[in-house]
Amino acid sequence: MADGAVPTVDLWVDPICPWAWQAARWLLEVERVRDVTVRFRAMSLSMLNQGRKDLDMRYRLLLNRGWGPARVCAVAEAKDALRPLYLAMADRIHEHRAGLGDPMLRAALTTAGLPEDWATHAADDTLDAALRASHDEVTALVGTDLGTPVLHVAGAPAFFGPVIAPAPTGEAAGRLWDGVLLLAGTPGFSELKRSREVGTR
Repeated sequence: MADGAVPTVDLWVDPICPWAWQAARWLLEVERVRDVTVRFRAMSLSMLNQGRKDLDMRYRLLLNRGWGPARVCAVAEAKDALRPLYLAMADRIHEHRAGLGDPMLRAALTTAGLPEDWATHAADDTLDAALRASHDEVTALVGTDLGTPVLHVAGAPAFFGPVIAPAPTGEAAGRLWDGVLLLAGTPGFSELKRSREVGTR
């Protein structure tokens, strides 16, 4: 990386994933307090979990509905417009419980300043090839034990996570970023984990 260049953080997200939304909100704060730029990348949990038989019915139904938003995200990424669309989608899905259907897609596209008729791509399964290419790219970086979010900075290993809620703000977001970079750059480091219920009561 050239001296003075601002590093780009690739963040793979699926708009249906609440943990990806928290990571996105955290990284938007990191942009404010550290010299980084976040680039959003499309990923599909529906594709990742395709064919699995061990999922409960509620999650399986979510994944069935998740194809549409992921396909529209793939279109936006190809047009270099994923960032505003993802943020508009995720805000509606996770903050306003707007669902995953056509009304949410059209409202998010309008907010993002993108053509509303892109919502029709939700039913276009030819876009699954683009999602597969992104899936294969991120799997090559992280391995098969993953979900969303996935984070990658050039020159450091990629990783699944962090899984955190609520997203820290201000300098707390920056300190988490510093720690994440330290861990990611430590040779041999692979996992740091505890139950999601701990500390949330």
